[in-house]
Amino acid sequence: MIPILGFQEAVEKIVTHDQRYRADAYLFLREVMDLAVKRQKKQRKELRPMHVSATELLEAFRLLTLKEFGPMALTLLQYWGIKNSNDIGQIVFNLIEAGVVGKTEDDTLTAFSDGFDFQQAFVHPFQPATLIS
Repeated sequence: MIPILGFQEAVEKIVTHDQRYRADAYLFLREVMDLAVKRQKKQRKELRPMHVSATELLEAFRLLTLKEFGPMALTLLQYWGIKNSNDIGQIVFNLIEAGVVGKTEDDTLTAFSDGFDFQQAFVHPFQPATLIS
């Protein structure tokens, strides 16, 4: 786990230089990372977490966003500056550059580009079912 104080200080520095994303987006991503690690431990039944992949992180992001924000998810994400999975990757790589999270040589920004469609993930589940006559 990343110490909260060090993380918050890093986020403050990041948003000073890169204003595309609000600080809350980074703080939420920290929660997403914790969830991804917990899910990975549970699935692999290992005591120590292994490296979380972009795919695992994106799935944890989708799940936690739906759970926490429901039908307001897309609106809130847009307010934070997050419009697609590429933005999630940008936030992760900003955190990597700040030194608060690590990466392997296999980690790339393009791994986030094949994420998921935000409309499908955050709007579709809350649309009323169409009636078939």
